[in-house]
Parts: sequence; C-alpha cells; structure tokens
Amino acid sequence: MARRLPSATVARLTIYLRSLSAMLADGVERVSSEALAEAAGVSSSNVRKDLSYLGSHGTRGVGYEVQHLSGNIAATLGLTHDWRVAIVGAGNLGRALARYTGFESRGFDVVALFDADQLIVGNEVGWLRVSDVRDLEAVLVRTRANMVVLALPGTVAQQVCDRVVAAGVHSILSFASVVLQVPGSVNLRKVDMATELQILAYHAQRFEEPSDAAGAS
Repeated sequence: MARRLPSATVARLTIYLRSLSAMLADGVERVSSEALAEAAGVSSSNVRKDLSYLGSHGTRGVGYEVQHLSGNIAATLGLTHDWRVAIVGAGNLGRALARYTGFESRGFDVVALFDADQLIVGNEVGWLRVSDVRDLEAVLVRTRANMVVLALPGTVAQQVCDRVVAAGVHSILSFASVVLQVPGSVNLRKVDMATELQILAYHAQRFEEPSDAAGAS
C-alpha cells in the first residue's frame, strides 16, 4: 500500500507539478529546490521535505531532473490513471467547468454533463450534450465516469450525491452550499467559495492602514 502523504504535502505537490509543467514547456531540464520553491511560492525546505516522501532527493549542485520529477509527482497524485469526470448541474458554474480546457491537459476527461431543466437537456455545451439527470445512473455507467462534480443548489445536492454513490462513484467534488453526508469509502471534497472569500477578507483586513481602521470605528 502506498504511503499516505500529509494533506499539506499533497496540496503543494499539485503546485510543484504546475510549476514543473511550465518549466518543461520552456525547455528547462533541471531545477534546484530553491528555484522550484520560488516558482511554487513555498520555502525550499518544504520542497525538499515534500519530495523526500516521493524518494526524490535531487543531486547536490545539480538539482532535480524536471521530466523525471514531473512524472514522479503525477504518478503519486494518481494522474497516470484514466480519470473520467461527470458534472451534475449545467448552470453557469457547470457550463464554465465543462468548457474549461485545462482539465484535459491535467489528465481529466470530462465525459458527461447533466441537468434537470428540460429546456437545457439536449443542448450542447462545448463538446458535450447535456443529459437528463433522470438518466444519471445509466449515463455514468455508459461513460465509465469515476469522478463526479456537483454544481448544484444545496436543496437537491444530497439526493443527487446519494444516487452518485449508489452508482458506484467514490470520488466527488461538491460546490453545493451544504455539508454532504457520504460513506467512509467515498472521497468527498467541498469547494465553498463564500468561505474562501471570508478567509481572504480576514487576511486582507490586516493590511488596512491603522487610520482607516480608526475611521471605521
């Protein structure tokens, strides 16, 4: 069984991979931990510690081979597998996600898009035709989707999530505004943009001038 990595390390690995991909595009063959740290916006000690989990220690004075390190990180993150993504919800967010070309370049193939609105079902969004959510289970099987993105209102998210789990999908990304309940065997990630903005606001207020803060009291 592969070693379980700390969550913070997994998050940073995705940033390293993005930085390494840019270096490959620029023809860079080797990179030091300091240069990778600068590109990723982290400390070089974090880079060395994170990459040591992968067995990648680099060579003193030479650094890391970019191509090899990129492949190692991709394999660790599971990006060498065939990930087939279905999006449930063809509203503004769902359509934007379906049209996003960056998924394919990162190893994710968007294979289905669903909605309940009969005025939307059958329409084309990018290269996909919107399927009726009533046919969710059958389409998930036909497309062999193994990841699902829920871009749904909170009022229906749990119901649809339950159907997705029952259909055998164990990886779910939710943009719904509610906390979803799933079995322990299901990996659920929640993206709450309002919460992220609140955290950003907390950090942003620390940069306010003292005079501004005094005037607001």
